[in-house]
Amino acid sequence: MLLTIDVGNTHTVLGLFDGEEIIEHWRISTDARRTADELAVLLQGLMGMHPLLGDELGDGIDGIAICSTVPSVLHELREVTRRYYGDVPAVLVEPGIKTGVPILMDNPKEVGADRIINAVAAVEMFGGPAIVVDFGTATTFDAVSARGEYTGGVIAPGIEISVEALGMRGAQLRKIELARPRSVIGKNTVEAMQSGIVYGFAGQVDGVVNRMARELADDPDDVTVIATGGLAPMVLGEATVIDEHEPWLTLIGLRLVYERNVSRL
Repeated sequence: MLLTIDVGNTHTVLGLFDGEEIIEHWRISTDARRTADELAVLLQGLMGMHPLLGDELGDGIDGIAICSTVPSVLHELREVTRRYYGDVPAVLVEPGIKTGVPILMDNPKEVGADRIINAVAAVEMFGGPAIVVDFGTATTFDAVSARGEYTGGVIAPGIEISVEALGMRGAQLRKIELARPRSVIGKNTVEAMQSGIVYGFAGQVDGVVNRMARELADDPDDVTVIATGGLAPMVLGEATVIDEHEPWLTLIGLRLVYERNVSRL
């Protein structure tokens, strides 16, 4: 089985693949202070509960694929693969890894690994042109051409960041639960803030995607818009431009990149 690990700024998502099927997944907080040994204990605790895996760390795992937006965590995960999975092929997404997606950016090394991995999965699953909207710590919009090239994107503050900023900077405001309000016009402060977040971000998605689609294709209707990320369900029912929702897009992309590189290891 293949273990995939997507390290984001806020959360780390792990997925376990049996062939092309994701059979288990976990979400944990990202902590840059965790050492390789602490990460290994955490992995053993999570995977030790799965009936298809053995009691020892690494039992049943025959491949690992990792991408990270946090360099310090990537460093520790590299040590985990060396010390605890020494006999298991491991692919860490970094410069030099074969993805199959050309990166048409001024400096390709600036692009987050997760964004490239999302593009890989989008091309494989839906073809191009496509736009991937990833609702994470930041809300990112990534464009893929009809020829399967990563052409660029947009980065906006994420939903949780915006909620925290409102609570910190508003004298009479506070942190709120991320939930849909009863109506657009809030009847109290909490509902008014929830409305601003849910419908404000839905409007942002519609506006940004429509502008990107006009630049990306002669006919904007040809562009497939894919939503992913932990907070995507917050706006799925409100944003009008989203065609597909694939919560495991990054993990699927990691599986694809692993398959394209494992023969080179």
